[in-house]
Amino acid sequence: MAFVTDPWFYALAIPAVLITGISKGGFASGAGNLLVPMMALSVPAPVAAGIALPVLCAMDVSGLRAWWGKWDKREMRVLIPGALVGILVGALTFTLMSDRAIKAMVGITTLAFLARTLWLARHREAPPPAPHDPLKGGICAAASGFTSTIAHAGSPPLAVYLYPRRLDRQVMAATTVVFFGIVNYVKLVPYFFLGNLSAGNLLTSLVLLPLAPAGVYLGIWMQRHVSDALFYRILYALLLVTGVKLTWDGVFAA
Repeated sequence: MAFVTDPWFYALAIPAVLITGISKGGFASGAGNLLVPMMALSVPAPVAAGIALPVLCAMDVSGLRAWWGKWDKREMRVLIPGALVGILVGALTFTLMSDRAIKAMVGITTLAFLARTLWLARHREAPPPAPHDPLKGGICAAASGFTSTIAHAGSPPLAVYLYPRRLDRQVMAATTVVFFGIVNYVKLVPYFFLGNLSAGNLLTSLVLLPLAPAGVYLGIWMQRHVSDALFYRILYALLLVTGVKLTWDGVFAA
């Protein structure tokens, strides 16, 4: 596919990149689920994934610098090997999935993540922190690596393991940001061989690239100074609309 010139694409992609950058900065980590779903409303999902990866990697440079060394080392020793397995499986199955199948997966994953998040929010009495569990952590990390490879939708599986751990807020942010930073740079290898980093995709990524550091540094500032509540309401509304649309296009549309 050639360089994207459709104004509708940029109307969706620009806010999605900024919101994702805010997430990469450690504020409202669920926002990372929004980039590919919003782009995929106007271009094929594999194209959206190819355009998104260089932008995500650019964001990760700032995020890794801000959070380096602050992650939970014990968790990372479990999560990274599991993610590498998931990336390998995702790379091997990527070409077997049609655009409709990827849209369906992205849409259903988005809605499942939203439903789980809202269900947990209704139960205000938080359970005690879950224990460190290498088996569960490895399985969730592998699932995260797989869905991240297919559509950069790795947050929900990782959240299933990390959120119940109830780590310190900054440790959680650092662990999440550094985990996905490593995952995204590893994904450059299979994406290159799969042809997702075509000249057209890279040129489109280049147009969006200046927004990456702006979003990250805004997220770092918001993480320290702003309440999550309003931002999450906006995010959940966007996730609902994009999740429903992609699920419809992938499963029900003719």
